[in-house]
Amino acid sequence: MEQERTIKHVLIFDIWGDYAHFRRFYTTTSPLTFPIPPRTALCGLIAAIIGKEKEYNEYLKYFALNEASIGLRLLNPVKKVMIAENLIHTKNAKGPGMNLITERTQINFEFLKDQKYRIYFHHVDEDIYQELKENLISHKSVYTPCLGLSENIANFEFIGEFKVKSETTGGYIQINSVLPTEKIAEKQGINFNLEGEYFSIRVPIELNLDRVVTKYGDIFFERTGEPVEAKLISPYWRIDHTDGTSENFLFIE
Repeated sequence: MEQERTIKHVLIFDIWGDYAHFRRFYTTTSPLTFPIPPRTALCGLIAAIIGKEKEYNEYLKYFALNEASIGLRLLNPVKKVMIAENLIHTKNAKGPGMNLITERTQINFEFLKDQKYRIYFHHVDEDIYQELKENLISHKSVYTPCLGLSENIANFEFIGEFKVKSETTGGYIQINSVLPTEKIAEKQGINFNLEGEYFSIRVPIELNLDRVVTKYGDIFFERTGEPVEAKLISPYWRIDHTDGTSENFLFIE
């Protein structure tokens, strides 16, 4: 891919919060959450930090797959809890005051608990790339970053800007990020001899300005955040740290 050949640097930052909820849109009575944030949710998170407007979904035009490259790594295990929330009926209110609302419905919400993620980011637009870099360095955001719902406020930390190398291998390689299954070899693509809790989930990858999903994808991950040893049919990205360690990751595409 042309985009893969031209990426030389990525921004890396960690984000975490007490609770997260990335609603599975096909659920009704009891809202369930995706176990990991879809790429579409990560786009909204980054847009909040740099201040791209949510009105009319304008921010989405900056995060098309051919412009924004986003990778995700689990730093904490995926944990879920159920919390009962009281939803109020505002349409039938008898006046403008909140104290006049009498109709309520209790709904069980599924939340992710104590989640922490590492995000890898690159953008073809240098202005957007630099804007995010400056805000991350300053620990500043234009809008409040949250993990799915507005009440799930998140904190973040800039890890750094790193050079990346595009690598290929015919054998198994440990990947630290979540993996698009379309990039995994069909035969013996995952080394299941390693102990782990492996999952695959179909999530929305890209939205248009009408918030219609234009691409879905299957994402493979290890629940506790351990690396996955996989054979890949496309290049992966490598970061070498000054302490001698390295990170291998894939963008969600």
